[in-house]
Amino acid sequence: MGKPNPQQSNAQKTPASMNVPRKFVPHPFAYHEEVELTIEKLSNQGDGVGRIDNWVIFVPYTLPGERVKARVYRNDKNCSMADLVEVLEASPERVQPQCPVFGYCGGCQYQHLNYQAQLKWKTEQVADLLRLQAGLQLPVQPAIPSPVTYGYRSKITPHFHKPKDAKMGNIGFLRAGSRSEVCDIKQCPIAMEPLNDALPVLRKAVQQAAAQYKRGATLLMRVSEGSVITNNNAICTEHVGELTFNFLAGDFFQNNPFILPAFTGYVAKQACASGARYLVDAYCGSGLFALTLAPHFQKVLGVEVSETSADWARANARSNGITHASFLAASAEAIFEQVDFPAEETAVVIDPPRKGCDLVFLNQLFAFGPKRVVYVSCNPATQIRDLAEFDKAGYKVVEVQPFDLFPQTKHLECVATLEKQA
Repeated sequence: MGKPNPQQSNAQKTPASMNVPRKFVPHPFAYHEEVELTIEKLSNQGDGVGRIDNWVIFVPYTLPGERVKARVYRNDKNCSMADLVEVLEASPERVQPQCPVFGYCGGCQYQHLNYQAQLKWKTEQVADLLRLQAGLQLPVQPAIPSPVTYGYRSKITPHFHKPKDAKMGNIGFLRAGSRSEVCDIKQCPIAMEPLNDALPVLRKAVQQAAAQYKRGATLLMRVSEGSVITNNNAICTEHVGELTFNFLAGDFFQNNPFILPAFTGYVAKQACASGARYLVDAYCGSGLFALTLAPHFQKVLGVEVSETSADWARANARSNGITHASFLAASAEAIFEQVDFPAEETAVVIDPPRKGCDLVFLNQLFAFGPKRVVYVSCNPATQIRDLAEFDKAGYKVVEVQPFDLFPQTKHLECVATLEKQA
């Protein structure tokens, strides 16, 4: 990749008086050198991507087609990172962010981009990851939109650092581009209304109790039946279609309830499309997929490494009158040991954490050899890494469908459906 000619970059060099970070690499740009460039596309982190003489520069909060002025703060081996100074020519897809701290708070990346364009770019990013990471040239279905694009989050977790001299500092979320600095948040436009109503009260209580905190902390705020729960061990309730789910407030449950009926409905359609009569939900949690998919299968088995989560799944099955679903806790090394369904008549749903599946789990899955696998992921990068393993094991991807559970942010859920080849 060629390096830019500074004389062609219309650049402003580093002032002699500026303190340059000790580890800063001064090529191809000086520290805080200002450059002008055109943004070509968005990265999967939500940053604008442009070039000067074929040298890639990432500029957050910019949009494809825009001409911008940016200030370089880091040079890596094959790219540079820069802060946006000014939008010289704006994209017609640029909109006014609803949050006054957008660009400072690190929670959202896309509030400046109209929603249809957000969906378009998220779809393209999944296709790019498939091609570049897994070597799979596959069509990706257009991302399914969230019915609600602001005020959709049912859970937020503001945090703060250890108070100094019994005085509380900022309470909120990490600042954009920082690993430790907290941005003070008084309201969050993507959070549900009850959370924003309760946030000032919680902030005041924490500030008044500053002397009691010997270290920093993360606060839980979760909506349950219109009220806000702040105790990790309290019981939360969520409704998905006609089903009711109870779970501990501190446990995982999807944070956008508005899209869950469409989301679980699609997973159900994909899981039973090949005629499978049995279902295994291999990361079942409190039973979201196992129970919403249960009407489509003769028998359902949910498997969890956490006995507590398996207990909640059993309780949710009983309270919803579902008698043909059972749940067991199994170690990660023997997740399929007690599964006695015929593999050729079984579909498996997996919804692992952000790190994806480890090879121990995947090898067990491949040894079991289900007819169809529906892989749900909140991190397409690790999902697509795992799809390369499925490809080696003789599974073919038949459909890739992103769901936008997280409007205004770089995040999304992606559902990949795989079938075992004869």
